Amino acid sequence: MNRRDVLDMFLLSAFWGASFLLIRYSGEVFPPVWVALLRSAFGALVLTGALRLGGHALPPARLWRPLLLVALFNNVIPWSFFAWGEQTVSSNIAAIINATTPLFALLIGLTLRDTRVRGVMLAGVLLGLGGVALTVSGGLGGGHATAHGVIVLLLASLGYAVATTIAKRSLSGLNPVGLATTQLGLSAAVLLPVALAGPHPAALTAKATLAVAFLGVVGSGLAYLLYYGLLARVTPTQVTAVTYALPVWGLGWAALAGEPLGWVSVTGVLVVLSGLGLLNFPPRAPRADVPARQT
Repeated sequence: MNRRDVLDMFLLSAFWGASFLLIRYSGEVFPPVWVALLRSAFGALVLTGALRLGGHALPPARLWRPLLLVALFNNVIPWSFFAWGEQTVSSNIAAIINATTPLFALLIGLTLRDTRVRGVMLAGVLLGLGGVALTVSGGLGGGHATAHGVIVLLLASLGYAVATTIAKRSLSGLNPVGLATTQLGLSAAVLLPVALAGPHPAALTAKATLAVAFLGVVGSGLAYLLYYGLLARVTPTQVTAVTYALPVWGLGWAALAGEPLGWVSVTGVLVVLSGLGLLNFPPRAPRADVPARQT
């Protein structure tokens, strides 16, 4: 990787890591569905501009079913659920729970037999889940999380994993910018009638409005462009390293905002990162056969 790649990965992890705190700020005024709607709409506007400037192609209309499913499981459900869950769970714990996404993705892959079972991978899953449990127990004990909120956030993370599986099976090979633009556009279209039919935001504040705008423009639109730009230049394994930084960024941003975190939860973060490390541990290369001696 060159300096540009390192900078882009740093920015991507910072943008995504800040999203959890921005969701909390947005939720002070906007109902959860509105947070997801505005995030999708602002992100779609950014990506539409990039689509036109770059001359990128949209996915074919015949793929509307998997496109809609990915929009539902990658945006509509998790973005609404994260805003809902963070009503009773602090943003730093939400960032750590989000780290269960690759663990869920592996479990789905093993269930569908898309992934080959390795002992080190299973150990990584168990370690990661144990770390999340440790973090959650610290949050529950310290009054920074509720069981209901934790379950909602786990379902949101599971949604990300389901969307990843669908995209790998049905949407591989498409233009990434066109795919992301369509995905966010469909998400906004699905969320709009739900938001209009449900509770509306009451008194708007500058803090919440700026938070949801930044969440959509930077945390979704620009973050998608950075993500897919990195995938075009470096390996997927290298891009996955961003996953390791998200809980750390989540803790850092939350600390700046004055959110408390106990030592039990901090220990849980370290355990989660260790589990993710095992999950991405490269398989041992097969030993080459010793050539027979020529006589």
